[in-house]
Amino acid sequence: GAAPALAADKRVLRIDSLIASQKKGVISLTAKGAVHSGGWTNPRLHIVRRDSRTLTVEFLATPPPPGMTVIDAVVPVTADAHIKGRASSVRVLADQNEITSQVLR
Repeated sequence: GAAPALAADKRVLRIDSLIASQKKGVISLTAKGAVHSGGWTNPRLHIVRRDSRTLTVEFLATPPPPGMTVIDAVVPVTADAHIKGRASSVRVLADQNEITSQVLR
């Protein structure tokens, strides 16, 4: 099973692009998106669900600690993941939207 997400982690604001490819039983993902302020750290892709066809992941990051002064602007974030297994499509969930992409072979 997947490791539980840390309670402090939250979904990023949105996902803008997703590239998913598969080679030798490993799915490689690159997700690009945005958070709504500076100070976010550790952007990552966390597996939520997988079945024979679709891998579902959340695009998470750790928000800035309370009281930290941060840029009040939309800031880009990128996360990569290499996940063992096979899938024909990958769905990535952000706070405001989601993207589903076919896995390229």
